[in-house]
Amino acid sequence: MSKTFFCVDAHTCGNPVRLVAGGGPQLVGANMSEKRQHFLREFDWIRTGLMFEPRGHDMMSGSILYPPHDPQNDVAVLFIETSGCLPMCGHGTIGTITIAIEEGLIQPKIPGVIRMEAPAGLVQIEYKQEGKKVKSVKLKNVASYLAAENLEIECPDLGTLTFDVAYGGNFYAIVDPQANFPGLENYTASQLITWSQTIRKRINEKYTFVHPQDSTINGCSHVLWTGTTLDPTSTARNAVFYGDKAIDRSPCGTGTSARMAQWYAKGKLKKGEDFIHESFIGSKFTGRVEEEIELAGFKAIIPSVEGWAKVFGYNTIKIDAEDDPYAYGFQVI
Repeated sequence: MSKTFFCVDAHTCGNPVRLVAGGGPQLVGANMSEKRQHFLREFDWIRTGLMFEPRGHDMMSGSILYPPHDPQNDVAVLFIETSGCLPMCGHGTIGTITIAIEEGLIQPKIPGVIRMEAPAGLVQIEYKQEGKKVKSVKLKNVASYLAAENLEIECPDLGTLTFDVAYGGNFYAIVDPQANFPGLENYTASQLITWSQTIRKRINEKYTFVHPQDSTINGCSHVLWTGTTLDPTSTARNAVFYGDKAIDRSPCGTGTSARMAQWYAKGKLKKGEDFIHESFIGSKFTGRVEEEIELAGFKAIIPSVEGWAKVFGYNTIKIDAEDDPYAYGFQVI
């Protein structure tokens, strides 16, 4: 099998986004959730080939554009990264929309506004543009909620950890400062990655998390460690683990949504208040609780997340399995 892909590369607040602008597969389904399942069944080799080494790297994240299923909407997006074919990706949305507008890949029905179909549902987006450059993207994410709290897991070196699980487009285990974990600022990225690999596996063996409206969205895919902010004017800081050995360089959009849902459920964040979320490297997203809703019996929110992205390159990438033993990518763990 030989296939060529035209890609545009960017980063959102430090974390990569590779948009597949040409060469994406035709998928069958009435919506992006169904098409995600088709992709996973037949085309996951595209994800691994483009995201893993030698064409990608441990932090690589990407997307593929599709026509919308509802004529009221502007675009549909499939998210691909080292951690899988995700239901939703916040930093990926910010990067994808920035690329798509600057490169003329989509023509919004209303300038400055985009209705985007993701596997997790409809995402409404506003963007600010100056000349040819997109200066910021604000997405109104899918319904987010606190799924469980005060769970326990054994962590190597640290001992027993208490954590919450919240949904913001993916399920996040949120580890706040406590007796055995004084905060992420006390540890290196490599330590957090090593511990995350173990506790995520143990969490999924011990607990079950399933979205109440879409059973294909299940399992804890991310670990969100929290700690003291670098900038005293920020609200909170995180180190989000994803894939097999990656720490998000951005503040993580679905992670920010999940953490706002956690804070909202605990009475620490109110509707309309800004939530300035820092990443491990100090880049920032601005979050906000836009709406208060109920989701299948859960107290939930519609969060918004705003950030920026920069386009920096173009890639024509070939995957040729005929004579390349590493055509479909590999990982060195």
